[in-house]
Amino acid sequence: MIYQIASAGIEPSSISFPFRKIFQKRKNFYFRMAEVRSIFPEHKIIQTSIGKVHYDYLVLAAGATTNFFGNKNVEEQAMPMKNVSEAMGLRNALLDNFERALTCADDCERQELLNVVIVGGGATGVEIAGALSEMKKFVLPKDYPDLPTSLMNVYLIEAGPRLLPAMSHESSAHVEQYLREMGVNVLLNKMVTDYTDHRVMLKDGSSIATRTFIWVSGIAAQPVGNLPAAHLGRGRRIIVDAFNQVKGLDGVFSIGDQCIMPEGDDNWKGGHPQLAQVAIQQGKLLAKNLVRLEKGKEMKPFSYRNLGTMATVGRNRAVAEFSKVKMAGFFAWFMWLIVHLRCILSVRNKMIVMLNWMWNYFSYSQSLRMIIYAKKAKEVREREERLASTHWGTDLLSEGSEDVRNTKA
Repeated sequence: MIYQIASAGIEPSSISFPFRKIFQKRKNFYFRMAEVRSIFPEHKIIQTSIGKVHYDYLVLAAGATTNFFGNKNVEEQAMPMKNVSEAMGLRNALLDNFERALTCADDCERQELLNVVIVGGGATGVEIAGALSEMKKFVLPKDYPDLPTSLMNVYLIEAGPRLLPAMSHESSAHVEQYLREMGVNVLLNKMVTDYTDHRVMLKDGSSIATRTFIWVSGIAAQPVGNLPAAHLGRGRRIIVDAFNQVKGLDGVFSIGDQCIMPEGDDNWKGGHPQLAQVAIQQGKLLAKNLVRLEKGKEMKPFSYRNLGTMATVGRNRAVAEFSKVKMAGFFAWFMWLIVHLRCILSVRNKMIVMLNWMWNYFSYSQSLRMIIYAKKAKEVREREERLASTHWGTDLLSEGSEDVRNTKA
């Protein structure tokens, strides 16, 4: 649902929830906001941006980040969309480009501002492409009546032969048809090699001019500073056993997008898909297994139950697959709404999102099209840098350091 923030469909606070609010009634819960730099399992400590932390059991569940496949130029200039802040950044960039296009005197630059290129034909790619196509059709004529909407082009580029490769060929065909009907330029079997001078360069030698370059072409696990390469698998994912315990590290577990279980689940040899439902199921089982460990009982192995896969393209257009049942069109779209509404935390957030959806559906408009820029004061930046330099030291990186010796003692 993050794509709906980028397209100004819902508020960021409607789909995100503070950790402290979730656990405020749990007396045995403590939250510290920090960044983990290194893990020392032999001493059961981690080094963070606020100092060292001791643990009995460590669960790594930091999720994944955008995978740029080693292309530094693309990484520096493309706009990813993996979290709320990135979606807000994309929203700001889109709206800012529309405003600039109105006053731009150069035709080529105006076209660059109005061309949107999305790289990645997975669920996120098709959803943002559909949302922007609807914005072009329903929103731009109202908000920018003096801007020809025909100038806005949405390109969706996929390196493979079809969209939504994780779903069936039938669902892929439906989605491609929907997007083409909505005016999206779908480019299959096209690989992006670079982005330079406001142009997306393709392997076949062609290029597309744009100043809105969105990269959603894959993810990689969030790295953990000093974790040896022997513990990492495909996509930098941490290798775990059937109990989600990191192999070779006693008391260290990993769940969700950050881990890979190559063995243990016979139905998913080679690892599970990096989906929210996998992380939820692993988290629930691991919580029970940790309680079992404390009671001296054996842990239960993880077995993933696939509840289905869904993707929405736009109004009344979606695909859904549940076991042997496949749906497309209005019923799949309505099912997508129900499932995602249930996943939202708090009754307040559910109501806000539902009201936003209803308003958008009947009014053919979104009401959250505001450019919001956040600027840190100099004092705040200096304080963050000072704290980082204070706690980000290298004392724990040395086996002979005093802190490590004290831990051993």
